[in-house]
Amino acid sequence: MSVIHLLEDMLAERRFGDPEKSYVARLHHKGLDHILKKVGEESTEVVMAAKDASRSGNTHDVIHEVADLWFHTLVLLSHLEEPPSAVLAELEKRLGVSGLVEKASRGERE
Repeated sequence: MSVIHLLEDMLAERRFGDPEKSYVARLHHKGLDHILKKVGEESTEVVMAAKDASRSGNTHDVIHEVADLWFHTLVLLSHLEEPPSAVLAELEKRLGVSGLVEKASRGERE
């Protein structure tokens, strides 16, 4: 079983737990806006760590912060009752498709 599936199971198990005993339960208890705030904070920390890594060559903090970001996005998906497999399926659909073509299909520009 992959780490993603293990985390998915753990998040489902803790979602309705005691917010005093579980960080995941506390995030869900505080609601979507709080979870979104955490995702935003973690995104910013990834950017800052990557900028530092570009100067120092040390990517340890980037890996740590990306793990935090991925975790909080998994909590977000759980809160919206979407499995991580939905994201994996979307990425799989995009394999072999130019990023420029994929963006254009959604009406986006770079």
